[in-house]
Amino acid sequence: MSDQYCPECKRATEVVFDHSAGDTVCSECGLVLEAHSIDETSEWRTFANESSDNDPVRVGGPTNPLLTDGGLSTVISKPNGAQADFLSSSLGRWQNRGSNPDRSLILAFRTIANMADRLGLVNTIKDRANEIYKKVEDLKSIRGRNQDAILAACLYIACRQEDKPRTVKEICSVANGATKKEIGRAKEFIVKQLEVEMGQSMEMGTIHAGDFVRRFCSSLGMNNNAVKAVQEAVKRSEELDIRRSPISIAAAVIYMITQLSDDKKPMKDISVATGVAEGTIRNSYKDLHPYATRLIPTTYVKEEDIRNLPTP
Repeated sequence: MSDQYCPECKRATEVVFDHSAGDTVCSECGLVLEAHSIDETSEWRTFANESSDNDPVRVGGPTNPLLTDGGLSTVISKPNGAQADFLSSSLGRWQNRGSNPDRSLILAFRTIANMADRLGLVNTIKDRANEIYKKVEDLKSIRGRNQDAILAACLYIACRQEDKPRTVKEICSVANGATKKEIGRAKEFIVKQLEVEMGQSMEMGTIHAGDFVRRFCSSLGMNNNAVKAVQEAVKRSEELDIRRSPISIAAAVIYMITQLSDDKKPMKDISVATGVAEGTIRNSYKDLHPYATRLIPTTYVKEEDIRNLPTP
């Protein structure tokens, strides 16, 4: 409240500002002293999950620094009158041609966001994938290549760089028809192009078998004790000289653990959940079997049971 002279009360009285109507009202007699005022103060918004140090001033939509104008553009509305149809179509063609130079980038970023959302990836990975695509697109070297494979490869590289790797098969499942081979080739192409541009090797992040364990086990519906046993066995496997890919080791360890539980999983189901071929799982299991007593924690099963694992 503030004091203002009221001609009805014949004195300075406290007034109230009605934000919904824009009126200044005398608190004593109710006389509207000023009508339809413009509120020039900041508009605020508050979300429950925001910290107190965030700036709550609403200043319009978010901008994207990767786009020419930050992602903001002006759209001219359709005109009225006799020439409305003609002018509207002309303006539409003009807008599509010249008003948004980043149209292809926006479409690419939208595709990356859709793929990331389907995989449940965080925004930092989406942003990194967008940055990678923008760098490659600026080199003008991806024309004529499979766009879906390029975008999927950018997402795969971003996952690696953010230490949240996904298998090529997982990326392939959301890549709008791009095959594993196409995504693999696109990944190698992007890495090569950016390394030439930067003049140095591109950091991709190291893949560990433990990065995939919880997702694989969740897909197979394994209980918490079995998941912990798999995680411990995978961690111990890093101390061994097993020349297999981390994903293959994870699949083989899962197979070993499930064979020691009441809920045994067939190799076919593990192959589907992990994306590793049954033959590869079998060969990896053969390499790990001699070290079973060192890998599998005795807190999960007795050592005698470990020794009775099926011979590969």
